[in-house]
Amino acid sequence: MAAESTPAITEPGTTGPRRRGGKGRRRKAPSTARKALRATAWTAAGVVVLGGAGAGFVYFKLNGNLRSVDLNQALGTDRPEKVDNGSENILVLGSDTRAGTNRKLGGGTDDGSARSDTAMIVHVYEGHKRASVVSIPRDTLVDRPECTDTKGTAHPAATAVMFNEAYSTGGAACAVKTVESITGIRMDHYLEVDFQGFQQLIDDLGGVRITTTKPIHDKQSHLDLEAGPHTLDGEQALGLVRTRHGVGDGSDLGRIQLQQAFIKALIDQVKHVGVLTNPKKLYDLADTATKAVTTDSDLGSVNSLIDFAGGLKGISSSHMKMVTMPVQYDPANPNRVLLDTAKAQLVWNALRNDQEIPKAATEGTATGEAKGVVSAS
Repeated sequence: MAAESTPAITEPGTTGPRRRGGKGRRRKAPSTARKALRATAWTAAGVVVLGGAGAGFVYFKLNGNLRSVDLNQALGTDRPEKVDNGSENILVLGSDTRAGTNRKLGGGTDDGSARSDTAMIVHVYEGHKRASVVSIPRDTLVDRPECTDTKGTAHPAATAVMFNEAYSTGGAACAVKTVESITGIRMDHYLEVDFQGFQQLIDDLGGVRITTTKPIHDKQSHLDLEAGPHTLDGEQALGLVRTRHGVGDGSDLGRIQLQQAFIKALIDQVKHVGVLTNPKKLYDLADTATKAVTTDSDLGSVNSLIDFAGGLKGISSSHMKMVTMPVQYDPANPNRVLLDTAKAQLVWNALRNDQEIPKAATEGTATGEAKGVVSAS
């Protein structure tokens, strides 16, 4: 999904002499920043959102890139009630499909299936100045509810299955249904990005600067980093958010700690990319972003994404709390984890009531051993 090259785009109404209005003040021409499509990404995970405005060819080109799924039709009315308190909940998935160029990046074979390699619930608080992100370990054993995918195929319920199998069973609809069943919270939106889209987004951003306190070497994720500062290109960034054997205890929980640190570094860097002063870079980034994501149908147009992103652009990494869904290691299988129901309920209650997640929710739960290994440079 390489971004296409294009000549500089001239928006109508941005050239020509300025005229003076009443009382001697200039009438401002529409600014490039206001008219341009602005792109930013949360990835692992993260989240990919667009802001700004576009017109003419740019709008139709980018709008044609977008893919969406009609979750409202697939899920029907048997869902948690939407809480109208000004907050939003977004399920963000990173897909491990091997289709197309994803096979080269992810390794393995294209067997026509995919799982959710990364899953996060992003809760945006009322006022859209703060957010909490809850990572869901893919190895969590859950009871998957009966669900119907977007093609209308029904899938029976299953007990004690890995969380990431919900996506491979019934795609986005079954993943959302499972998350809503676990949390009792309605997901307002859905965003999904695959390997190739993630890598290209990082490359179009010019890489992400991080510092590692330990060397990370993982042949499986093609990652080879010494301790110290790095500017990760797309392939290295993909390796970092996928590695689980290169550092720590080799668990999915350790990988989540690396993902959360990378997302914060990414968010910090997006603010300093300078895409608003470079129309060519801005277009390439927006082109890649709209090709990279799959959304719910409510976000399935450039205008909808623009409106959505307008409410997120003020959230910095310092106003984003990142936790892992409370779990404990499965005594019957150390490669699996089980939901810590009592502590998880503290998380879900907090999000439902638009409150901060209490420290007690994660104290004494299972964690990886990769905390502090990665930080923003």
